[in-house]
Amino acid sequence: MTKVRPVHESGFERVEGDFYPTPVWVTECLLSKAALRGPVWEPCCGDGAIAKVLTAAGHEVVATDLADRGFGAAGIDFFATSQMPEGCRTLVTNPPYGDGGFRGRAGKAAANMLGFTEHAIRLARQAEGQLALLVRFQWIAGKRVASLLTEAKMHSAIVLTRRIRWFDNGGDSKTGQHHHAWIFFDFAAPPIGGPSLVFADGPDVQRDRRAPLDQSVLPLFGRPSTDADG
Repeated sequence: MTKVRPVHESGFERVEGDFYPTPVWVTECLLSKAALRGPVWEPCCGDGAIAKVLTAAGHEVVATDLADRGFGAAGIDFFATSQMPEGCRTLVTNPPYGDGGFRGRAGKAAANMLGFTEHAIRLARQAEGQLALLVRFQWIAGKRVASLLTEAKMHSAIVLTRRIRWFDNGGDSKTGQHHHAWIFFDFAAPPIGGPSLVFADGPDVQRDRRAPLDQSVLPLFGRPSTDADG
């Protein structure tokens, strides 16, 4: 009988500390849909995967991490910080939220990620700045998460239409099992009716041959109805 693997398992052992560098195209998708205000803080910089893309785009970046992976300032515990680094107005990162990962015990991924997001929102709001976190798209639908994002007045969810492949095992590499999105906040922007759902294509995406929609940004709620809505 064929062994069935749970959808959340990749079949490969997790990397210690949940260190999976973010592919360049993922950060480029964020930059294509959000105008960031610098300097930018990357508090889980790892080997600099996100920070390098931000720098190449012209942003000044402060890169820190708890672990030392040869990039940025090591030994900085994100949860121990009480404010953004001096001058920073934007926080961008891919939180290490997987089971057994950063500051967590196995099976506590969801709680770890919620705590990380709460702290990030607190810091960005205090600085009247921006916040962009890379998350699994399905995670947004959790009841406690949805309540937090609504209360914090999330600006948009930038959904990646291409799944992320986190590591390369040559011919054994598997297509990513999860869809991801950047959740984006701007605490200095005027209030909006509700967060927008924005789609961002990764490289080499096969385009749908059907006629494209007129709208590239679809509000999740709060959009006034029009005669065109039917």
